[in-house]
Amino acid sequence: MDAQAKIKETVTSNKVVLYMKGSPKFPQCGFSNVATQILDACGAEFVAVDVLQDMDVREGIKQYANWPTIPQLYVKGEFIGGADIMRSMYQSGELQTLLSEA
Repeated sequence: MDAQAKIKETVTSNKVVLYMKGSPKFPQCGFSNVATQILDACGAEFVAVDVLQDMDVREGIKQYANWPTIPQLYVKGEFIGGADIMRSMYQSGELQTLLSEA
């Protein structure tokens, strides 16, 4: 299975997916840390994919959403955004609503 197919399978078979550097317990960059903290604050159950474990996925995820940076959040198969967008949506309450409907 190529990286694009693997990514599509992951984002469509899980309600909430975060592509990040590292793991929720040990994030490997500040933005990934912020993203996991926001999801935790929302009480969201999510699948975390460590892009540092697979270079094909690391590059492929950037192409999949046409978004150059990591982390990337997907809810119900839809690309939501990175850490800054997540922060803005969290502050407005929009992210909590979106996650509660997932």
